[in-house]
Amino acid sequence: MFTSIDPATGAPGQSYAELTGAEIETKLARAHATFCEWRVTDLATRTALLERIAEQFDANTQRLAETATREMGKTLKSAIAEVQKCAQAFRHYAQEGAAMLEPRSFPGATATWHPMGPVLAVMPWNFPYWQVVRFMAPTILAGNVGLLKHASSVQGCAAALEEMVIAAGGPAGLFQNLAIKSDKVEALIADDRIVAVTLTGSEGAGMKVAEAAGRALKKVVLELGGSDPFIVMPSADLEAAAKAAVTARVQNTGQSCICAKRMIVHADVYDAFLAKFSAGMQAAVAGDPMDAASDMGPLSSEEQRATVLGQLKLFEQAGAKLLFGGEALPGKGAYMSAGILVDVPIDHEVANEELFGPIAMLFKASDIDEAISIANAVPFGLGSSVWTQDADERARFERDIEAGMIAVNKMLASAPEAPFGGVKRSGHGRELGPYGLHEFMNLKTVLA
Repeated sequence: MFTSIDPATGAPGQSYAELTGAEIETKLARAHATFCEWRVTDLATRTALLERIAEQFDANTQRLAETATREMGKTLKSAIAEVQKCAQAFRHYAQEGAAMLEPRSFPGATATWHPMGPVLAVMPWNFPYWQVVRFMAPTILAGNVGLLKHASSVQGCAAALEEMVIAAGGPAGLFQNLAIKSDKVEALIADDRIVAVTLTGSEGAGMKVAEAAGRALKKVVLELGGSDPFIVMPSADLEAAAKAAVTARVQNTGQSCICAKRMIVHADVYDAFLAKFSAGMQAAVAGDPMDAASDMGPLSSEEQRATVLGQLKLFEQAGAKLLFGGEALPGKGAYMSAGILVDVPIDHEVANEELFGPIAMLFKASDIDEAISIANAVPFGLGSSVWTQDADERARFERDIEAGMIAVNKMLASAPEAPFGGVKRSGHGRELGPYGLHEFMNLKTVLA
């Protein structure tokens, strides 16, 4: 049994029954049978369904957003924005997807795209709709079918996702929620009816899924942790950079793989940036996520808050200094204040920690070489953000920062049109754009 817990109050919400072995088998059989039919539908049928799913997200925006807020604590305004972004993704693939699937001709050959089969998605709680839709929309367009193993804490969101597809007229086996625990995933990956798996989550979860997929010789896409650098150079607009840095660090209460977590600032502007950044972080309001005045809701659970507080102790033991914040707020709910860490020893293992909460690490760099060195010193390589008006500096950053994505003079954010993913221990493969669509398709060469 899964029971939602409102992290803003600690009160239990709706409960959801865990699937039995027989029910899992029924869903697998249904997925396989539906794929055999969906794979031969024309693109017009698929894109029309994607448009109707977008309409369902539009029509149910408030309800979907409130469910996410109650289950994982994000502010209602950010939950609404997430639902709207999902509708945007469905429409993007509906309108642009056909061009992504055009055959390519070569001398004496043609390459064509074909669906592969049922794909298993293992997804986290932090963006309970968007993380899923990044896989779900291209899966439907490709002619595949999807099976979702969502985080235990957001089963209401998981059920709603399947509901949107059914309400839009999708076949019953096209996209199914599997209300199961993690111990059932390995057997699913091994099942011959599942052809591939995608996971967004922790390094540990990624290793387990990759190991299971490797044994079964199945394709896997992994989007794992991140400790993104946010680099500020002397030519940057400090006001804009500091404002963006605050937003990047406190959005979703700091619980995002592409939230900027390490602010790396050139020595010439370090003090000025710190003053602006500190003022913004101290002004960030942690409060009722249903209140539009709140900048942050609670963390996703009491356990998640305890994890972040435990990490802060490790940082301080290693010699880092917490300038302010980083405290559990009194009263009900998993709230904590935003904070800034300085003097983090770069060569200490604690510097490799991914802080999944509203705490920023601040580093001083003497020049661009040191800034890049600090940026690349961690085992992660998901995203990055650089702030400079110097064209040569920009070129260096784009070439030398070890990351799958880089934002220039803006906060990093995912978009349906652009590929999303990382390098190093942040995973492999891509979501979104044409590359995300093609990950789970068979590029078949026809020689004639």
